[in-house]
Amino acid sequence: MDEFRRAYAGLCAAPQEPVLRRLRARGAAPGRARLDLAAQSLSLETCGALGRLLPGAAPFTEVALGDCGLSEEGVTLLLHGLCSNTTVKLLDLKGNNLRAMGAEALGKLLRQNRSIRSLILEWNNLGMWEEGFSSFCQGLGANSFLQRLDLRSNQINHQGAGELAMALKQNASLQELDLRWNNIGLLGGRALLNCLHSNKTLKRLELAGNNVPSDILKAVEQAMNHNQDRQTILSETQNRASILSKEVLSLKDEKTKQFLDLMNTIDKQREEIARSDRMSAARVSQLQEALNEQHSIMNSLKAKLQMTEAALALSEQKVHNLGELLNAVRQEQTSMAECHLKELQQQKQEGADREAKLFRDLSAAGEKNLLLRNQVDELEKKNKIQQDQLFQVKQDLTNTTAELKLRAMQAEERLETEKRRFKQSLEDLESLRVKEVNHLTQHMEASEHSMQERIQKLEAIRIALEEELSQTKAAALTERGQAEEELIKVRNWARLEEQRLEHLEEKLRLMTESRDEAQNCCLKQKQMVAEAQAKASQLSLHADGLRRRLEELQQDLNSKEEEKVTEVNKVKVELQEQIGHLQAERTAQDGLREKIAALERQLKALSNSHREAMLDKEGEISVLLEKLRMKEADISRMREEEAQRASFLQNAIMAYVQGSPLGTHSSRK
Repeated sequence: MDEFRRAYAGLCAAPQEPVLRRLRARGAAPGRARLDLAAQSLSLETCGALGRLLPGAAPFTEVALGDCGLSEEGVTLLLHGLCSNTTVKLLDLKGNNLRAMGAEALGKLLRQNRSIRSLILEWNNLGMWEEGFSSFCQGLGANSFLQRLDLRSNQINHQGAGELAMALKQNASLQELDLRWNNIGLLGGRALLNCLHSNKTLKRLELAGNNVPSDILKAVEQAMNHNQDRQTILSETQNRASILSKEVLSLKDEKTKQFLDLMNTIDKQREEIARSDRMSAARVSQLQEALNEQHSIMNSLKAKLQMTEAALALSEQKVHNLGELLNAVRQEQTSMAECHLKELQQQKQEGADREAKLFRDLSAAGEKNLLLRNQVDELEKKNKIQQDQLFQVKQDLTNTTAELKLRAMQAEERLETEKRRFKQSLEDLESLRVKEVNHLTQHMEASEHSMQERIQKLEAIRIALEEELSQTKAAALTERGQAEEELIKVRNWARLEEQRLEHLEEKLRLMTESRDEAQNCCLKQKQMVAEAQAKASQLSLHADGLRRRLEELQQDLNSKEEEKVTEVNKVKVELQEQIGHLQAERTAQDGLREKIAALERQLKALSNSHREAMLDKEGEISVLLEKLRMKEADISRMREEEAQRASFLQNAIMAYVQGSPLGTHSSRK
């Protein structure tokens, strides 16, 4: 490590002090072969120097470059150096915001490097760059050494998931793949599930937080369990085969040792026999020489000769017995070899039976998938039937509206008939009707003015809500940046904070949807105001005809004036109720603002509190979610109330029209 540090200092014109300190610390601990430069902002010169030093056999097996803020050029230089490296087993590039060039460099690294077994790419947004991510997936498909890949929080969509599925079909070494907290969706989940039919090495696939349906997640888990079972079976068969081969080799070694021992004993006995033959020959020569000198010693010599002959016979019998033993040992060896062959054949048959069972399980899983697809088709058919029913309901509504229009036309015809009847009396009451018409026009103008004021107030409320939403988004973004900075210090709590930030983003999305719905409600109210104005114009046209009616209806005016007063009071009460509802809406909006401020405070407190405080905040967030749901229910209720108000206004106008003498006459009929 000291040589590496000196080489780095020599290559850099201005070496970074934090990098030198880390290298010195690693040099003081030689037992840990790890280059840890996490949370260090590496310059382009440092990246180039490291890229020159990394090729070949580097003095460490792990490289940690998480949260270093690497540039595109720096990443390419580092990964170019790692392409020819032969010692690094783990590479950590978490939180570096890699772009298209970085993704292409990673694909080149996966194609050329043969030593990296684990690659961590969390928080890099690789899925945003389609071409770069496709080259990365091509490199992954060509790689045959990587075993673990971490792609959490990389904004991978269903197209990126399809590219990964194609790479997994070609890859035969990857065992663990982490894709949590992306945006894979239904199509991406199906693509990954389809690729698992051809990939038999992947043991662990994490898809949480990707909007993937539960049935696809269960199917992926089943495929993972199947792959794990297959790997365990293969490992067991390999272990058994290795154990059997070792036992066969040990038996062979033992038999060869026994055979060599037997041969050594036979050679020793032959040497002894040769020595005894030599000694006997020497003795015979001595005896032959001594025969001439001593005839008395002949008997003793003959006895000695007989003894030597007996020893020779015994030695020959021993040699014969040893030969029989050799033959028996050879027969035993042949029998043992046959037994081992039979056992191997039985094991092969068992492996074939297991493979047949696995194929049957695969066919059963395929049938289950077909059944699930049929169920999906049935559900789609049900959805179509429901859509047809909705269409029929809409047609019924149009028919009812047409009937109402026909009734209105009939009422107009009746009014025209009544006009002809009461022409004479209208001349006397024209002056009085002019006053009433002026009063009606003033009342209508006042109501229009109030409606315009309401619309302006609603628009101001909508603008305030949009500003509050933008503020909450900005606050959420700033707080997310703060949380990312604090993740460097508190890595153990990072995952929980990321999940909570994603929940808050979902809340903001729901608030934006509620804002859009409020805008739609405002547009509907504007349309209703326009319709009311059109109706007012129609009423002005009818007023000209009513002037003629009033001359004949002077007697009924006194009774109808009281009814008019009561109806006006009702309209005033409704207007007061609407004002009260608007005030309630204002108070609700103030409550929303207070809740948003409370949420901002809670987020700031979450970034500084410990794990126990964060667990307490989860309960508060759930309470806020319930409040937001209640708010959505209130908004829907407000919409219904606004629709009711519009219907009340329309009914009041119709009642006012019917309050005239003509309306009473028609009602009596």
